[in-house]
Amino acid sequence: MKHKSFLILGLILGLASFFIWISLSPENHFPTTPVEQNEVETQQKKNNADKDKDENPDSPDDKTISDGIKEAMTRVVEGAMGVFVKEDLDIVAIGDSLTQGVGDESDNGGYVGILEKSLKKSESDQNIEIKNYGKRGNRTDQLLKRLNKEEISESVKEADIILMTIGANDIMKIVKENFTDLKYEDFVKEQTRYETRLQSIFDTIQVKNPDVKIFLIGIYNPFNQYFSEIPELGRIMNDWNNISRDVTSQYDNISFIPIADLFEGRKDLYYKDNFHPNLEGYQLMAERVFEYIKESIQQEDEKA
Repeated sequence: MKHKSFLILGLILGLASFFIWISLSPENHFPTTPVEQNEVETQQKKNNADKDKDENPDSPDDKTISDGIKEAMTRVVEGAMGVFVKEDLDIVAIGDSLTQGVGDESDNGGYVGILEKSLKKSESDQNIEIKNYGKRGNRTDQLLKRLNKEEISESVKEADIILMTIGANDIMKIVKENFTDLKYEDFVKEQTRYETRLQSIFDTIQVKNPDVKIFLIGIYNPFNQYFSEIPELGRIMNDWNNISRDVTSQYDNISFIPIADLFEGRKDLYYKDNFHPNLEGYQLMAERVFEYIKESIQQEDEKA
């Protein structure tokens, strides 16, 4: 009976995930690097500037988003008060759509954008540089390949800190490939391969930059709001987080940042696609990430 119920769940999730997978797919022409992103954004601004000016002269939604940005900034800045950041601090963010900031209604770059603007709270902090290489749909195997792209590789070599979100799309791939007969065992089989790929990512980064501090951000369970009565879903997400935590514990300069608890029972933290965080969700992520990286970004004489 348990297998049957999970099979039915598999059919439901499989169909839903198929459409989510399409929206998350790298083939959707999302820019790979900041250079590509700047080119796309420049063209979009050129095409839409006049139209936006005429059609949206100060809409209520714009004001709401603006207020949300201010609130997000204020809360993280308050946490950063009294923190004297190292000079010439380079932070590189890599990974999937959570790094890219998909779902952030302000188009501010999600948690990465909030962190950057919060850390650059004064003119004296303009020496902080955060490069965002998040790409929607990225899995561990794809991120591993992207690490050898020249722009990303050079940034990794110069980084003091690397922030990473990865793993959710590895799970989605399993759902897509087994949606007609989805079983818990399908996820168990992939766990060892996921662990190996994650280790390869860390090893690749450390070869390029042995001294860099890496922070792997965990995953949350977006399905819990609809299928809270199916314990297998939570178990799968916990398994993935536990693997990530175990792998990071094998390295001296790599830490795991949990975020699943932030989204537990909080439907209000999701974007309208019911999958990605919204601005408020990213705000909580930024606060959590700052808590973990605070010691690493402080000037040595300020640590106590």
